[in-house]
Amino acid sequence: MPKIKTHSGAKKRFKLTKNGLVVRGHANTSHLLNGHGKTRKSKRNLRGTTIADKTNMNAVKRMIPYK
Repeated sequence: MPKIKTHSGAKKRFKLTKNGLVVRGHANTSHLLNGHGKTRKSKRNLRGTTIADKTNMNAVKRMIPYK
């Protein structure tokens, strides 16, 4: 069997935990960050990472088969 190609965009955006969960970054963190765009609280909550939803988990794992 040939090797499966890893999705180039997915390998930059997702990581797997030891338990097999998918870790992702938050969206909406690159535009309208000061003044009237987002509140201080919303920007603080966008920091760091979170676990991907279980409905997307299998699709992401297929894109990064060797991670």
